[in-house]
Amino acid sequence: MASLVPVADPADPRLADYTRLRDVNLRKSLEAEHGLFIAEGEKVIRRALGGGHPARSFLMARRWVEPLADALAGTDAPVYVADDAVVEAVAGFPVHRGALASLARLPLPDVASVVAGARRVLVLEDLVDHANVGAIFRCAAALGVDAVVLSPRCADPLYRRSVKVSMGAVFAVPYARMASWRDGLALLRGAGFTLLALTPDAAAVPLDRAPSGERVALLLGTEGDGLTSHWLAEADAPVRIPMDPGALAGGVDSLNVVAAAAIACYALVTGS
Repeated sequence: MASLVPVADPADPRLADYTRLRDVNLRKSLEAEHGLFIAEGEKVIRRALGGGHPARSFLMARRWVEPLADALAGTDAPVYVADDAVVEAVAGFPVHRGALASLARLPLPDVASVVAGARRVLVLEDLVDHANVGAIFRCAAALGVDAVVLSPRCADPLYRRSVKVSMGAVFAVPYARMASWRDGLALLRGAGFTLLALTPDAAAVPLDRAPSGERVALLLGTEGDGLTSHWLAEADAPVRIPMDPGALAGGVDSLNVVAAAAIACYALVTGS
């Protein structure tokens, strides 16, 4: 059973894992150095623990100890219990979900291992917005995508914001990061995947008429610029989500990347 440790000082060094959670540069440095990530909220904490991530510690208001009692019973990590004001002072914002956990990262598998048994995968090129990455993982989990592959510069799926927006889906969908942006797609093609590049280009093939196969990888690019010309050229076919003519006339020629991912995941998995 985890031990309850009352804490009253926001500067207590035992709370260092939770310092300034909205400071992206600090968190990237701290989390990389110590091999940790932060889960926020009861549901996400449970999913992180269920995904096999060992707990380093917990930080929460006392009212959250009982709802999480069964999860805490399975670990000997310290549970730092503090007033809301102390938790807010450490984290740098009001933690409305009440509970935080610092967990150890697991070794990331390579791309070949992650896609070995997959039929439908998403490949994200340089998506740097953590919320978008988290939301895309949630779409992938909800719609039955087998795996996600990240380009080297993609945002970290285990950054707190990604984990929170995904509602823990980052622990349910296997993922890996490419070693090389320039050559990364060659590995997928060599594994028998048909590469489809999602683009708003009107000349692209509509999703419902896209080439299919036993194994399909859908490439998604950044919110503004989309896929790079290199990845577009590497794909087997550019594909698009058909837009209503009235929307096009009104100046709406594309969807944001999360909405596009949701529609494309459905089409990818159902073949429609």
